Amino acid sequence: QVQLVESGGGLVQAGGSLRLSCAASGRTNNRYNMGWFRQAPGNEREFVAAINWTGGNRYYADSVKGRFTISRDNDKNTVYLQMNSLKPEDTAVYYCAAAVKFSTVAYEYDYWGQGTQVTVSS
Repeated sequence: QVQLVESGGGLVQAGGSLRLSCAASGRTNNRYNMGWFRQAPGNEREFVAAINWTGGNRYYADSVKGRFTISRDNDKNTVYLQMNSLKPEDTAVYYCAAAVKFSTVAYEYDYWGQGTQVTVSS
């Protein structure tokens, strides 16, 4: 089992930045690939970014490419999502997730955090 806890969400004005963190505990010695997803009210959960176990492979949704950066520190069992140039449409609950497979699809992720709210005001 892997437990994931997100932090760093909040309220920010459009154009601002936030950095989300996701701390993992439990069986973190496994080589999990990590992802960030988000869900806005009335919408389905959507993929944001993913990073493989070594950090050498990253993938982004087109909507965040060039603005968001995913990274990880395996010594700290933590994954980050640096979000710059935030837009009101980025408003959502952001979830981190862990998967054995490197994937952009939510159902392929095995473990999920509880989510952290990000609100971007115009």
